[in-house]
Formats: sequence, structure tokens, C-alpha cells
Amino acid sequence: MRTGPITASQGSAVARRVPARPWPGTARPAEPQRVVPAVPPDPEVPTKPARRRFTAAEKLRILRLADACTVSGSLGALLRKEGLYSSNLTTWRRQRDAGTLSALTPQKRGRKPSIRSPLAQEHEQLRRENERLTRRLRQAELIIDVQKKVSQILGIPLATSEAGGSD
Repeated sequence: MRTGPITASQGSAVARRVPARPWPGTARPAEPQRVVPAVPPDPEVPTKPARRRFTAAEKLRILRLADACTVSGSLGALLRKEGLYSSNLTTWRRQRDAGTLSALTPQKRGRKPSIRSPLAQEHEQLRRENERLTRRLRQAELIIDVQKKVSQILGIPLATSEAGGSD
């Protein structure tokens, strides 16, 4: 046993060595709890199932079968067998009643392709030509600037044209 005052560093060391006691009136566990090692997750990512698409013939076949269901519960059995929801039947019936057989064919999802007008094509062509000519003009101006500097360094007087000078 220690005699004398306990410093802060000694106190925490002493506190760590003291075995934990349960609260009065509670049973002490017979054995310590076992830690079960965690199983690492499976790195394999399941693939997303492809969206089901029904042709017009399949939709019409299912609609005929659904219309033929007269016994109570037979329509639900048909929907379970085909893996469909009642909303599918409602949508397909509405399309069939509107007389749009082409609406029953599966349609591509997402953005619709944009139709380019001839004016847009001409605009794109003129824009590219403008960029090309601007690059050539910049290059010609650089060449002229270099020629001016070379003539100044060498002391060669520049010939100025009086008839067609743009400067």
C-alpha cells in the first residue's frame, strides 16, 4: 500500500488498476463477453437488373388475358405470374383505347435527339471559318511585327505604300 499523497499521474494509474465492480444488487457476469470478429463485406457489387421492355404483341396478349379474367382473384394471379403491376394494365389499356398501337411499343428513355436545322449547320460552318480566319490574321500580324522589329534593328527603312495603306 502507498502512504502519502497521490499525485495526478499516480491517481490515474491507480484508477486503471482497480477492477471494475458492479453496482450493488446486480449480478456479476460469469464470463466476459466474447467479441465476434466482423465478417468483411463482399466486394462484389450486384449488377443492376435491366429494365423490362414489352413489345406491342406482348402487351396486347397480356391485355387479352386480363380482359378474360372473370373469377375473383384470377387477375391478381395473372399479374403475379407476369410480374406486373395493375398500373401497367391501366396504362396499356388507355393506350389501346386511344388507338395508338405504336404507343404500345417500348420507347427509348432519356433525352430525345435534337433535330438540327439547316440554319444551325450554316451557323456552325461560318463560326468555324471565322475562327480559322482569325487565327490566320493573328499569325500575319505577328509576322509583320517581327519584320518591323528586324528592319529597325538592321536600320532598313520600311517601304510605305501610299495607295493602299490601311494604317
